[in-house]
Amino acid sequence: MKRTIWTAALAVCTLAATAQEERNPVALPPAGGRIYRTEVVPYNARHDADMRNREAGGYWIAFSPELITEAEGEISAFYGFETEIPFAWTDGLVYLHLENPGAPCSLWINDRPVAEISDPLTPAEFDINPYIRQGVNTFRVLTHSRRSPLDAADATPRKPFENSYLYYQDKRSIRDFEIALVPDSTRKFGILELAVIAQNGFNYDEPVTVGYDIYSPQGKLLDFNMREITLPGRSTDTVRFRPYIYHTYENKWEAGAKNPPLYKVMLFTRRNGVYKEYMPMKIGFGKTELVDGRLMRLGKELQLVKAPYNAAADRKTTLAELKSLKAQGKNTICPDYPQPAWFYEVCDELGLYVIDRADICAPEQRDNRAVGGTLSNVPSLADEYLARVKAMYYRSRNFTCVIAYELGSPSGNGYNMYKAYEWLKSVETSRPVIYSDADGEWNSDL
Repeated sequence: MKRTIWTAALAVCTLAATAQEERNPVALPPAGGRIYRTEVVPYNARHDADMRNREAGGYWIAFSPELITEAEGEISAFYGFETEIPFAWTDGLVYLHLENPGAPCSLWINDRPVAEISDPLTPAEFDINPYIRQGVNTFRVLTHSRRSPLDAADATPRKPFENSYLYYQDKRSIRDFEIALVPDSTRKFGILELAVIAQNGFNYDEPVTVGYDIYSPQGKLLDFNMREITLPGRSTDTVRFRPYIYHTYENKWEAGAKNPPLYKVMLFTRRNGVYKEYMPMKIGFGKTELVDGRLMRLGKELQLVKAPYNAAADRKTTLAELKSLKAQGKNTICPDYPQPAWFYEVCDELGLYVIDRADICAPEQRDNRAVGGTLSNVPSLADEYLARVKAMYYRSRNFTCVIAYELGSPSGNGYNMYKAYEWLKSVETSRPVIYSDADGEWNSDL
């Protein structure tokens, strides 16, 4: 009965002016290769999404390669993995989320080269449709002994390929999204700023219905809506929702709070009246922005008490250590490189700010600003710098705790850092971008 009422209400809400389409379809990139987007796991049932039960529903397969052999020389280890790809997956979109390879590596699928991964610390995602087939598929990962000069010097050791997985999406599905719960212009209410990028993987026009609902920290349904759009074949389009959310100032997310309130949001798609895909998340109310050189949130200047910290090998230990830092009066965590997704979830739950940092650590010759002097001023490395900054940004941008982005560890300055700063500022309109080695130059907001 409850679902029937919701469905009827949702149909009415599609007529409201709280959603608008950006009627500028964009062609999907060619299949195959690395993609940059929010780290998600889709579910095909709401109760599984609520419980974060990834194994249910047939949308997810753990990617757990086994060590076949270790070697000396440029190739240090050889990992293998075989899995059965269901027939249904061959008519959809299949991705590989690769995390914790332990070293730079090469990825092969069914004896075909897929990608070279130079950054072992930041998760990477790949569109693998061109490489897979129905039935048994063979994956190979070759790790390299030669590390990139940009890698962080000391990283927390983790179980190889922990939190790596394959996942499936329908050809009519959510490609990406950006979400924030921010003050309105009167500073009396909140606005849910939600941009959902829908995709159509077919070669012909198809209708795609996307929607959301949002619950208060106390569990009350506050708003829900959905919108159907028709997408040309092999394209994406963006639907924006901007509903008012009332009483948000009673549920402000602030560092130092004992139990920082979080709103629960569910994204979904629907086809012919049947719900096809769910994506769950939690967000806090507030907006971090730079005003006249000051870092502000909800009208107050932030007083940051920083602590350098990288997540421990597991969530339980990390939670205990972060609680200890909070008890010591620390309110801002500064990791050396991007962390596991659950690290940001823990910081959201505890009420700790995070300044996220790209995995760029090249301190040698950092004072030499001549072209080729520091690696940050070697233009041939610009693509690798940008790849690391993009990977950092897309995986953490929807977490409330992230209040700023840092281009990397002190690594000198130059062309590559200029390009990285320009790209981040082109996609991030609120939170500041900082870099300690800017040394008075224009590519740092603080």
